[in-house]
Amino acid sequence: MDEVEVVQVVQRQLQQVEASPDGAAHGEVDGLLGGVSCPRQGVDAEGVAKMNAMDIPYVVGRWFPDVAPERLAVRRGQFHLVVVGPDRVVCLPRTPAAAARLPRRADVLRLLAGLGGLGVPVPRPLESGGEEYLVLSRVPGEPLETLADARAADALAGLLAALARAGADEGVRAALPVTPQDRWRRFSADVRAELFLLMSGDGRLRAERELAAAVALPHVTTAVVHGDLGPENILWEVVDGRPRLSGVIDWDEAALGDPAEDLAALAAGFGDDVLGRVLAHADDMEGRVAAIRGTFALQQALSGVRDGDEEELADGLAAYGYRR
Repeated sequence: MDEVEVVQVVQRQLQQVEASPDGAAHGEVDGLLGGVSCPRQGVDAEGVAKMNAMDIPYVVGRWFPDVAPERLAVRRGQFHLVVVGPDRVVCLPRTPAAAARLPRRADVLRLLAGLGGLGVPVPRPLESGGEEYLVLSRVPGEPLETLADARAADALAGLLAALARAGADEGVRAALPVTPQDRWRRFSADVRAELFLLMSGDGRLRAERELAAAVALPHVTTAVVHGDLGPENILWEVVDGRPRLSGVIDWDEAALGDPAEDLAALAAGFGDDVLGRVLAHADDMEGRVAAIRGTFALQQALSGVRDGDEEELADGLAAYGYRR
């Protein structure tokens, strides 16, 4: 592969990434299907958001030596910059926290890939380099922003049922972390300490109501919870004009917890109609779903302030009278 050609293609895609309002040249996908970072001497406090375009050709030359540059895509998520190829994906962590999560990500995906009962493919680790890099298989399909087909909601309900069954597996329960019992109490304290000064008075009152509802949630740890089951992490293939669930990606936050958390993410991403159809297959979780859904903007803002991501912070606190 001609290095000059690679650099030119990558530079064009990076320019599209930076110019794109949603941060992606080909659609926002954070940690799409897996990833790899080029070898570095650690990741500094600024992450690698301002990485040199020459870093990606190094990755391309190592893992995609025979792939034409136009068949590669560069995408940027909140925590990762990824290069997507025909059969695998490479990911550059944008923050120290994202780099630190790579080893756990590999362990979780090995576990999930070995279950065989989820009903959909998940990325398989192909090569692990600790915090430096991770190479995963590419799962087929693309995200969909809307789901009009009722059978798509049935497929999501089937996925949640499979995750519930996996939560009863002794091997899974021994390997996955359990959502802490004081999770929402600690989250509430963190929001007050780190975000309240950035809100208006009305914004703080709104946050207080949402935090009180979250703190009152029961401690449920019966299912494997994806932890970020939004539309961008659910892949579909269109067969005979209808969407078919083809895979789920970005399992960084997977843990034993409350299935209402994944339902809340589905509701936030696809809307209440899809939520209603999925809930028809589930036990009564509507109240828990609403309480968890009410924390999503605050979760985004808290991640933004901790990662120094002003855009994520401002977006998360937009409804809370954000004051810079």
